[in-house]
Amino acid sequence: MAVKIASVVKKSFADKANIKADDILLAINGNQISDVLDYMFYVSESKLEVELLRDNKRILITINKDEYDDLGLEFSSYLMDEKQSCKNKCVFCFIDQMPPNMRDTLYFKDDDERLSFLHGNYVTLTNLNDEDVQRIIKMRLNINVSVHTTNPELRVKMMNNRFAGEKLKYLKMLADAGISINCQIVLCPGLNNGEELLRTLSDLGDLYPSVSSIAVVPVGLSKFRKNLYPLIPFNEKSANEALELIEQKQSEFLEKYNTRLVFPSDEFFLTSKKDLPDNDYYEEYPQYENGVGLIRALNDEFLSAVSEKKITHINNRNISIVTGKAAHKFLNFLIEKVTEKWHNVNCNVFAIKNDFFGQNITVAGLITGQDLVAQLKDKELGELLLIPSVMIKQGTELFLDDYTITQVENELNIKIITVDNNGYDLLDKILGN
Repeated sequence: MAVKIASVVKKSFADKANIKADDILLAINGNQISDVLDYMFYVSESKLEVELLRDNKRILITINKDEYDDLGLEFSSYLMDEKQSCKNKCVFCFIDQMPPNMRDTLYFKDDDERLSFLHGNYVTLTNLNDEDVQRIIKMRLNINVSVHTTNPELRVKMMNNRFAGEKLKYLKMLADAGISINCQIVLCPGLNNGEELLRTLSDLGDLYPSVSSIAVVPVGLSKFRKNLYPLIPFNEKSANEALELIEQKQSEFLEKYNTRLVFPSDEFFLTSKKDLPDNDYYEEYPQYENGVGLIRALNDEFLSAVSEKKITHINNRNISIVTGKAAHKFLNFLIEKVTEKWHNVNCNVFAIKNDFFGQNITVAGLITGQDLVAQLKDKELGELLLIPSVMIKQGTELFLDDYTITQVENELNIKIITVDNNGYDLLDKILGN
């Protein structure tokens, strides 16, 4: 496969070597270039022989540069190729539970190992073949894998893909080669919990240290589950049972490997009504992006920020902040710490029910603009409304339902500011710094 060069950065190594837009990049140092991973891996060397096709003629150009210096080539797409879509029909897939008539990008299921390495996306391995696995090993790429179960028959059932079970062999191949793997288990009551969860955790534990962390997250169920596999959400009892099994394996791993290795997401603690573990429990927070330890980290950062802030007086301030039902009690606790220190600050915390996706969905990241408008339009919001940045599509001001921040501001007649999941940022924006 070859890749067309879209443009060349002026005064770059490629420009000085007279490489041009519309040249076809065939190979670097004899290695064929088919996508961004090939390009990034082979262009890092200090001496390059770049093979091009120009006007149907092959050209070989030699370039000397410092190791890892950028060559200066630009391509029409980030991956230099199309994103690989998912071939599975997982019984728990949230995209299959989306309502109709939303923007097209919300319905795309990616399962691309390149995005796993570049952006931390999770892949199922079902798109891979032996050649793909050997390339990952050769390039020493870290990878994030959605495992869900190590029972091959159950994996086929859960993912509705007849190859899903046999593709587990790639997990062992990668582990045996020393590739660092973060694993994810979406836990579904009645399917892969109980003894099946213990089996999966034991099997993944056997692959330590290549399997460097495991996250267990509860299945999310929207109200749009029509004609799909019958699943039930976690309740207080079943969440406690799951935590007990996870804690059992954590104790074994601690004794054997000196790491807990497996971590439940915050939702399990909130649903079970158990206290959050302390900071040491999460070790190096290896599964932070999977919702593991987010609340503990925010809590500790926020309390540190309150303690460190030297301002003794704040002018009268009346604001509001929104969150999902799951984190409402926790956020109220943080606000109490503010009002104890700065008596002129009044901050109302509103828990937004997810009427759009259904009230089984309690996390802030899936709250829509229309739910904000419907539930806050008659509330006394004060001078400012703070919303978690996870409600908004990155790089835009769009909510999931394509409402914009400006639209919600106009309907509620209030200024909206987004807040990162960072205790210092939260305190600064509450105080108006």
